[in-house]
Order: sequence, then structure tokens, then C-alpha cells
Amino acid sequence: MPDPMSVASGVCAAGALLSSWQLRRRALRAEVEIGHLQAELAAERHAASHDPLTGLPNRRAFYRLAAALLTDAAGQPLIAVVLDLNDFKQINDQYGHAAGDQVLISVAERLAGFAGDNLIARLGGDEFAGLLSTPTVDRRWIDHATRRLSETVAAPIRLSSCSVRVTASVGLAPVTGPAQLTDALSRADAAMYQAKSLAGARSPRQLVDSARLVER
Repeated sequence: MPDPMSVASGVCAAGALLSSWQLRRRALRAEVEIGHLQAELAAERHAASHDPLTGLPNRRAFYRLAAALLTDAAGQPLIAVVLDLNDFKQINDQYGHAAGDQVLISVAERLAGFAGDNLIARLGGDEFAGLLSTPTVDRRWIDHATRRLSETVAAPIRLSSCSVRVTASVGLAPVTGPAQLTDALSRADAAMYQAKSLAGARSPRQLVDSARLVER
């Protein structure tokens, strides 16, 4: 006949193992739940600070990140950039809004590639902004950067039924500190609108379907 004390000890040991196993299961479930909550929080934070179409920082995040970059730059000159597509409405009118979205995504990818580790954001619509590090802020460098940005955007963009080329008006202005950010963006914006008016005077059609494009 089994010893009652041994039976009792066995039952207690089994109960302890069961209790330990249940606690581990609860701890694992809690860890999984915490992981889900953290992922949801991260997704909400990302959505609040990024443009849902292009994945770039949005207007609010741009100003916050730009101010932080300028604070850390310790007086090193940076270049504020404002870029706006010319006659973008033609894309939606001629090819549909899905094509317009694809153009915006392609432009965003090109700008991000051009900027590298620098800040690029979508302010809204077809307007983008950036803050670029630069070895110098002389007129020649600014003109060169403006030309390169324009050429980057103007490369053909493949849509479902054709390729299109869009042009962009670009404005740049140097900025050396957080207090100058708003003024620099205003000057870059003014330069962008000046470029847009000049582009309109030279060529009223800024959207070109590459299926009908005559190579120059």
C-alpha cells in the first residue's frame, strides 16, 4: 500500500509543476500581447508622422525633424528645398487618379534616392520639401543641385499603359539654424514659384506622354 506521505508529496509536486506551467503560459501570452500592443503603437506613431501614400515624413514631421537637424548641425549650413510638380492635374485628368498616385510614389522614391540620408518629406498634394547637407552654399552649387533635382524627377515614369514625363519646379535656400527654417523655406518657395513661372513661359505643356515624345 503506498505511503500516504509519498502520495501527498507527489500530488504537491504535480500541482507545483502544473502551476508553474500555467504561469509560464500566462507569461508567454502576456509577452505576445505586449508585443502586439507595441507594434500597434509603433504603427500608429508612424501613421501620424508619415504620408500614407509615399511613406515619406509628412508636413508636421518635416518641421519637427528639420528643427532637430538644424539644432544638431551646430551652425553647419544646410539647404532647404521646396519642389512642386508642374501641371500635375493633367495626370489625374488624362490617366486617372491611380496613375497620379503612381507618379507621386515614383517621384518620392527618386527624391529619397537623391537625398540619401538627408530629410525629404511630402508636404501635401504634389509638393515636397527637404533639408540637404551641402559642402558649400554658393550660387553655383545651388544651381547645380536645382538642375540635378529637376532632371531626377523628369526621367520617364512607367504607368500601366504608357510612360510619362513630368517636370518639377525647384527652389533652394541656405539655412544655418532652427530660427531660420521658416524664412529659408519661404525663400525656397519663392524661388520655386519663380522657376514655375519661367517654365510656364518657356513651355506651357509640362506633362509629356513618352509614347508620343520626340527625342531631342
